[in-house]
Amino acid sequence: MGSAAPVLLNIGGRTYATTVDTLTLREPESMLAAMFSGRHTVSRDSDTGMVFIDRDGEHFRYILNWLRDGVLPSLHDSHYQELLREAEYYQMLGLIDYIQEIIKKKEDDNNGPELTRRDVIKYIQSERLRFRGVNFSQLNLSKLDLSSVEFSFACLNKTVFSWANLHKAKFGDAVAIGSNFEDAILRECEFIGTNLCESTLDRAKLQSANLQDARLVGCSFCEADLRSAHLQGADLSGANLTGANLEGANLKGAKLIGTNLQGANLQRAYLREVDLRETQLEGAKLGGANLLGAIR
Repeated sequence: MGSAAPVLLNIGGRTYATTVDTLTLREPESMLAAMFSGRHTVSRDSDTGMVFIDRDGEHFRYILNWLRDGVLPSLHDSHYQELLREAEYYQMLGLIDYIQEIIKKKEDDNNGPELTRRDVIKYIQSERLRFRGVNFSQLNLSKLDLSSVEFSFACLNKTVFSWANLHKAKFGDAVAIGSNFEDAILRECEFIGTNLCESTLDRAKLQSANLQDARLVGCSFCEADLRSAHLQGADLSGANLTGANLEGANLKGAKLIGTNLQGANLQRAYLREVDLRETQLEGAKLGGANLLGAIR
């Protein structure tokens, strides 16, 4: 039989049509590859020509799609375990590794934060203020006094810091995607290299905060106080700074593609050689701003 000739399979009562190439090329060490390599005689139904395999017919469609394309669709968590058993039966080493990686990632995502809000309060009271590299994802830390606490390299995705006192806190190189800092006190905070994409910082007090090289794509800073903030090299693409106070802020090298600065106070801000062509500046105050070489 040629490598492109149709092969008919009956898997647990379900019929599938494929080719020898599909069954042998992606997973050459698998049971299916051995069956259809031509080295063995495969038993076929005398009437239909089908090869029968007594396994789960429903899951085999994912097996076949993996052999064809090398990908799997998004499945319910329990289905990955069921599919893993099928992959082990067929001895498909590549698919086994792929599924195990998915399962591990889901387990890591579902483990949640390493500490509870109560744990954090205890640490604050005992003055142990270093949370370097800790996982706080989705934890509610609103309204706490977290001034001078170190969160460097921490995982803070979707963490709630609204109304918290974070004066002089350190977030260097932390990942805080989709977090909530509404109305938080963030004066003199360090966010160097921090990933804050899609986070909300409306009305936050960020005077003299250091956000150099921070990823601020899609962030909301509506009416935030960013006076004298350091935003050199920060990526503010698509960010909303409507009505924000950026008086005296340094935006040297900042990316402002699609950034909304309508009604913002940019007086005495450093915008030298910044590309402002795709920036919304309607109603913005630019008195005394350094715009030498800015592209408008």
